[in-house]
Order: sequence, then C-alpha cells, then structure tokens
Amino acid sequence: MIRHCRYNILQDLKGRLQTSICATAALLAALLLMPQNSSAQSDIESAHIAIENPANLSQDQANAVYDSLKEQMAAGYAPAAYQKAKDYLSWKRYNSAPYISPTHGQRFVNNYANDKAADYGKLQPGTTYPPGAIFAKDTLTITDEDRKFPGALFVMEKLEAGESAETADWRYVMILPDGTVFGDTMGVEPAQVEYCHACHKAKAKDDYVFFVPKDFITPQ
Repeated sequence: MIRHCRYNILQDLKGRLQTSICATAALLAALLLMPQNSSAQSDIESAHIAIENPANLSQDQANAVYDSLKEQMAAGYAPAAYQKAKDYLSWKRYNSAPYISPTHGQRFVNNYANDKAADYGKLQPGTTYPPGAIFAKDTLTITDEDRKFPGALFVMEKLEAGESAETADWRYVMILPDGTVFGDTMGVEPAQVEYCHACHKAKAKDDYVFFVPKDFITPQ
C-alpha cells in the first residue's frame, strides 16, 4: 500500500509539472543556451535557467559588448526555417542599450520591431497591432567573469484575426544561436514555446506586448 501511495503521489507531481507554465521543455532550452562554466539556478517564474552572475555594466559598456557580437548572433540565427526576422538588425531598436531581463534568465536583451510594429509602446488600451507586426528580442549572456555568449532569438509575429485564437493571434518563435528553431506555435514543437504566451498574458491590455524598461527607452 505504501508503494501504491508513493506511486500516486509521484504521478500527481508529474502531472502538475507537465501542466505548469514553466514547461520542462523551456528549462531544457535554457540549459542548451547556458555556457558550461556558468552557475545557474532554476527560475520558476520565468521558465528559464537564470544566470546567477550577470555583469553589472553601464549602458556604454553593454553596447560595446553587444556591438562586438551582434553580427555573429544574427548570422547564427539566419539559417532558421523561420525567415521573417532574418534581417531584424535593420529594424529599429527601441532600447538605448542591452538590459538584463529577469524573464529571460538574467540575460541581456534588445528589443527590435519592424515597420508594421512602429506603434510599439504607443498603443492605447484596447487597440492592437496590425497583422504582420513583428518583434524580435535577441539575448546574450555577459557574466561578471567577462564571459560572453549569444543566447536565443525570441520572435512575436501578429497573425490575421482568428488565425490562432489560443494565443490571441500571436505567433511565438524561439531560435537557438545555431539557427535551430526550438519552438514555433505555428510550426515545429509548438508546445516548447507555449509558456511565452502564458507570460505575455500579463500585458493583454497592451495587445500582449511588453515595452522597454523606462531607463532604457530610446527617444521616439
């Protein structure tokens, strides 16, 4: 009987884990992105593995590191089957410098948007972005030991009305640094990136889009 109860408890815990926002697949993705020499801790809230020791950089310092890596990063993402964000570096960047994002595992991030998303950050509650609006967020690890590593590229694409009701007509794509599409809600392994929309539901009144932290907003 004890063995049977233990089995039931384990099965219940397994079910809770599988239905959690912080999907196991997301944790695996973060592990793939994490440098072997970096220490990390589980970040349940964000469904990423968090870097414990991100560097404390000024905006100028963060920009200098990013400028040295961004072409390499874009070239790594470029072979991905998802091609709509291939030229994201030519889009407008809305942050003045890379900033640490707790919801992306304490990595430094940048926010880009294409022309159809030109109203980024200006929408009034209840309004929406047009179909074809695309946001791209590249990520990189910079540790206080001066280790620097490209991270994933996260993409949000606004779809036609009714095309993906379960994600409020947003498509979420995660591309690894080698161009592998880890998850795509409208393509391969959609379950791997379901947690993206679960997180973005917090900004439903802003059409599910987070804006840049106020200290890093580029003048419009």
